[in-house]
Amino acid sequence: MASALTLLSALALSVQADQPPGVPVVWPAADAGQTAESSPSPPLPATEQPEPPPVDSEIIDGRRRPDNTDELPERIDQTNIGAVRAPPPEAFPTDQVPIPDRWRLIESLGLVKERFLDPYHQNTYKGDRPIDPAKVPWLPIKGDDWFFVANVISDSVYEPRTFPIPVGVQTTARPNSLDVFGRPFSQVFSQTFITGLALIKGSTAYKPPDVEYRLTLATNINYVTVPERRVLFVEPSKGTDRLDHFVGVQELFFDYHFRNVSDRYDFDSIRIGIQPFQADFRGFLFNDQQLGVRLFGTRDNNRFQYNFAAFWRLEKDTNSGLNSVVEIPRDDWLFVANVYRQDFLIPALTSQVTVAYNMNREGGDDIKIDDNGFPIRPALLGNLRPREYDVVYLGYNADGRVGRINMTASLYGAFGEDRNSFFTGRSAAIRAFFGAAELSYDRDWARFRLSGAYASGDGDPYDDTETGFDAIFENPVFAGADTSYWIRQTIPFAGGGRQVFLNGRNGLLNSLRSSKEQGQSNFNNPGLILAGVGADFDLTPEFRLSANANHLWFEDTTTLQVLRSEGSIPKDIGFDLSAAAIWRPKANQNIVFRLSAAALVAGDGFRDLFTTTRDTDAYVSVLANVILTY
Repeated sequence: MASALTLLSALALSVQADQPPGVPVVWPAADAGQTAESSPSPPLPATEQPEPPPVDSEIIDGRRRPDNTDELPERIDQTNIGAVRAPPPEAFPTDQVPIPDRWRLIESLGLVKERFLDPYHQNTYKGDRPIDPAKVPWLPIKGDDWFFVANVISDSVYEPRTFPIPVGVQTTARPNSLDVFGRPFSQVFSQTFITGLALIKGSTAYKPPDVEYRLTLATNINYVTVPERRVLFVEPSKGTDRLDHFVGVQELFFDYHFRNVSDRYDFDSIRIGIQPFQADFRGFLFNDQQLGVRLFGTRDNNRFQYNFAAFWRLEKDTNSGLNSVVEIPRDDWLFVANVYRQDFLIPALTSQVTVAYNMNREGGDDIKIDDNGFPIRPALLGNLRPREYDVVYLGYNADGRVGRINMTASLYGAFGEDRNSFFTGRSAAIRAFFGAAELSYDRDWARFRLSGAYASGDGDPYDDTETGFDAIFENPVFAGADTSYWIRQTIPFAGGGRQVFLNGRNGLLNSLRSSKEQGQSNFNNPGLILAGVGADFDLTPEFRLSANANHLWFEDTTTLQVLRSEGSIPKDIGFDLSAAAIWRPKANQNIVFRLSAAALVAGDGFRDLFTTTRDTDAYVSVLANVILTY
């Protein structure tokens, strides 16, 4: 009855609130059987409603409402006479968890069962848990913190493309083909298997390894077909297609951890052998795997990092670009020192200062011939004489955020001496400069990019000063990277040099070298100016679309005019347009499919250099790539 009365009272308040002012409320008559005591009565005003009952602050023993300020109950003391006291904290070791084998604990509980070919779950062969020394007594290891890591990568590339292909002087693939350039279409298929093995000591999830031994081999099989002779081989009789293979040693080093210098595992380490090294954030100056010694470490909770390295450059295989350890290394050395500082000059920006010294002593009388029979050192330009040089690169690089804007920037100056300029035969001073920047803005699942680059060109080849900027071994991740036509493709400089290329494969600069893998740096070049826009769209976690558009110019065409014996060459190279689709069906890097297409719409300068009877104004490139990783 009480609950019914309460409901009627609430209904009455609602009805009263809904009535217009001045209209009386009509109450229903009581049932005939109702007594006076049970008859409903008008509700009390809101100010006269009875107070609700107090809420129990300890509905659950020992718990109370967050806003309750009552005193807590008295603490309960329990006495356990005869019990053994727990050891104090200092009685336990501080460098390990008291579990016999914490890595195999989940397998002991039946939660995980290891499978040799399963790269997605816990696996001893990919370093998820340590080696059991009892099972491999032949290994010279002691302790239970040695890990073995194996990885295998299959990288498949199919690349049809068009570019200006010069016709051989002595012969052509087709009768009555007398043009300077032949048909432009060619195809490349390349299959690379990369096998990596590493033996590591230490729990590397939260600190650097104490010791590391690493070996990485790359096996490449490549097939190329072109429409003209003397493009793939110096001998015309060898035809217009080539099948080649090579095994390169890409990593072979020993890494030793000297010490930790803080409780956050700042450290000093040394690495000796063939190892990867990148001189800056985007790979503008040097990005390669070379034989060397590197001292590196961190300070201030990893906010400060440093590298001191010396490299003796290995020869490369001509057709695969892999390291060749069966040849004597080149008389070319690189010494690098750089430091990184996070949150400098502003918060969220990492600044880097780099000093690099490239000492080249390949000025002897010997001429280096590549595997296809073409001379590569010295480059067949000018007086064709061997040369050597000393160059010091001073650089500042930045990577991070400025407010909502992501930023990457690089500035380099090259200063040194070329002992034998191929234009004059005299010694020449090197004074060249480079700058590049990329700004991007993130909007939900899209990133929009602006790119710009400048490499100085040589304005007077005969003034004993070389001002065309060239890198040591560039491999830039910039302005579309290898999706871009200009960065991906190599354009031969026909008519101005033999087996000399205007730009390099997977390179940005117009350096007029025989190749970046086997050639020498050249500071007599036309330079480059680039302005570009781009965007990345992560449509799903597995699928990304990218697009990029660059406009390219020569910075100064004087060098080209001298080499081609032309009075004037325009600076406009043209527009480089590209798009790429990347699909990762497992949302990780184990399976990656990529398909990209690019086109170079030739400008006046490019058409002047590569005019053909076919009047081709656009060149295209398609890249189909499948990467499988274990």
